[in-house]
Amino acid sequence: MAVVELRYPAFRARAPWWGGDLQTLRNSLRGAGSLEAVLARMPARRLWLALGDGTGDELAALLQWPEEDGDCEPLRPLVVLVHGLGGDETSVYMQATAAHLLGRGHPVVRLDLRGAGPSRERCRYQYHAGKTGDLRGALASLVAQQPALAARGLGLVGYSLGGNLVLKLAGEGTGELPVSAVVSVSAPIDLAAAARRLMAPRNRPYHWHMMRKLRREATAPGAELAGRERTAVLGARTLYEFDDRFVAPRAGFAGADEYYARCSARGFLRAIELPTLALHALDDPWIPARPYLEEKWEGAAKCLLVEGGGHVGFHARGPDRTCWHDRCIAQLFETVFA
Repeated sequence: MAVVELRYPAFRARAPWWGGDLQTLRNSLRGAGSLEAVLARMPARRLWLALGDGTGDELAALLQWPEEDGDCEPLRPLVVLVHGLGGDETSVYMQATAAHLLGRGHPVVRLDLRGAGPSRERCRYQYHAGKTGDLRGALASLVAQQPALAARGLGLVGYSLGGNLVLKLAGEGTGELPVSAVVSVSAPIDLAAAARRLMAPRNRPYHWHMMRKLRREATAPGAELAGRERTAVLGARTLYEFDDRFVAPRAGFAGADEYYARCSARGFLRAIELPTLALHALDDPWIPARPYLEEKWEGAAKCLLVEGGGHVGFHARGPDRTCWHDRCIAQLFETVFA
């Protein structure tokens, strides 16, 4: 099956969220709203996923499945959601997709990357945009803990930095992991270009907000930092400095430039063999569209670009106010898992 054969709904912005910035900010301005109440009705279980890399770090994950109903259909395949930079399982976009997919019969796992959200308490180290070994280890642990759910296959969804991760993993190959389809939403497939865009003068408020979150996340209780690393984190004034002085050296890269070059998903897209869909908006204020436009998308990975939607926004018209990207995610999975 080729993803290009599917027909996805058109995106039409929902009032009053017009333009890339309002689409981007809507999640923060309005919050989770009724999503938390919807999700609270669903059975849930906290999982701890060992990475098996010798560090002893474990990732937190929240597994939920649809409300039990004697007349309901058998559970559909399991979907794993991976958050973006500075996010975690409580991010509004994670909750929105979880609620939508749960409503369609999919069990859902919201995964907290190394050092993010609840994972911090059992992680000494930190995630980064190319750390697919963490994702691979967490998925293997999930399959071992939930063999019955995983036997139906796995869908993988990543947002922003998490989108880069899932695309890179798909390009590297998923091996024995039962991943059947992958979706990225607003992924920075060219990390250097994305860093430059976020540091642009027009994005100064976004940049300041993100740096504040990153410093807080990296120095939260439980993080194992050498003195020079703490100094680098607290002294970084730009995303490039943070990556160059902290993320890259800790991950074994010579600096931010090497980190960006080796970890950008763009270099792995043509090797992808799974049905894969990359969703992106031309008016995304954080992630430039040029890398998407320059790719040929001739293999299994397909791209769907729309004029509006902002960064992980896509708040669309419709009776149920479901985000456009959630409709696309559900449609792909229904086709792949049919």
